Amino acid sequence: MSKIRIYQNTEFIVNNTLKLSDDAFGHMVRVLRLNEGDIVTLFNGHQHNDKETFQYTAKLVDVKKKHASVEIMSQETVSNESPLNIHLGQGISRGDRMDFTLQKSVELGVNKITPLFTERCGVKLSSERLAKKRDQWQKIVISACEQSGRCVVPLVAEPMFLQDWISEHTAALKLNLHPKAQHSIMTLPIEKSANKLRVRLLIGPEGGLTDIEINQANQADFQDILLGPRVLRTETAALTAITALQCRFGDLK
Repeated sequence: MSKIRIYQNTEFIVNNTLKLSDDAFGHMVRVLRLNEGDIVTLFNGHQHNDKETFQYTAKLVDVKKKHASVEIMSQETVSNESPLNIHLGQGISRGDRMDFTLQKSVELGVNKITPLFTERCGVKLSSERLAKKRDQWQKIVISACEQSGRCVVPLVAEPMFLQDWISEHTAALKLNLHPKAQHSIMTLPIEKSANKLRVRLLIGPEGGLTDIEINQANQADFQDILLGPRVLRTETAALTAITALQCRFGDLK
């Protein structure tokens, strides 16, 4: 049986006992049907430095109908964050494509995701529905961290309009996909820095970005990059670009 990893945003101290959050309790006891004495791995998403995070071995105790606790048994250092920091600006897509993109991009090591409203995103949400959707997206990210072994939980930022996102000040390398670009990710004339390289990656929704949006991104210093001779769906484009970036600048070998 694979190791069960559960996220809970609290401080963990070895030899202490603490109550599980409602989400963690529901996952462990109601969904996974764990019993008192079962061993799990917990993490809280807190990063202690650029390389190290912690996860904790814990024993399920005091299991009741509506709550349970865990006894923290030991602490383990985890060093699986990429030396590449990727902030994904993802055009909001319909149906489960957005969910899939978020889940898989987290598995590939992305650090932050900002959902973007673009001309062709085709998704219109009230402020209340948007807040619920963002909460759902964050839960998908947490679940991807639980599955993939990551201890740092990427943030799903407040959704914003494309023009606002590309106008934000940043020292990161800015990249946008374009079928007629001069360079691919592998041929970009950039050397891997000794410091952690930061990248802002812009991916359009279904139908892509308009010519006007591409020009706006270029004016905001986004460099066009090529992924190959075939047209990729939005979710395929995002994951292919992240993979290529991790292969060249990150930790995929």
